[in-house]
Amino acid sequence: MSAVARSIRPFASRALSQKLPLAAARRVSPATGFPRGMEVKKYTESHEWIELAENGKTAKIGITEYAAKSLGDVVYVELPQEELEVSAGEPVGAVESVKSASDVLSPVSGTVVQGNAILEDKAKFINEDPEGDAWIAEIEVTDAAELDGLLDAAAYKESLDEE
Repeated sequence: MSAVARSIRPFASRALSQKLPLAAARRVSPATGFPRGMEVKKYTESHEWIELAENGKTAKIGITEYAAKSLGDVVYVELPQEELEVSAGEPVGAVESVKSASDVLSPVSGTVVQGNAILEDKAKFINEDPEGDAWIAEIEVTDAAELDGLLDAAAYKESLDEE
């Protein structure tokens, strides 16, 4: 180890071990109340999730892991048509399983950009990755402020514990 590295190492260790205030670690956009440069995921009481993209304009919608487990083996997913305009609480698709069928409600208002084509050929992918790549629709969000009325991850988990 070089003499320079030996002299910097104690300082770097102390600097890295210090805890910075959360405000210094991330900045919040005053327009939306959400962190910039991060994806924002929210939940509904009817077990849908929405994840706002970094651009703050588009979002992906899907069903939660809890919903996927409750449905059982998914056999069919009805995807929305592109350019479909939806309001918060309106169906944006449907999921059918061996047990039952359920509408997927849009958590916010917007216009459908696309449905997840992977689910056309492999509906059971929802059981494998419900809160990841098995999203159902991508929408252009009309009003990002609607996300404020949704549950964050901790509140959603708490609502499941109450069921």
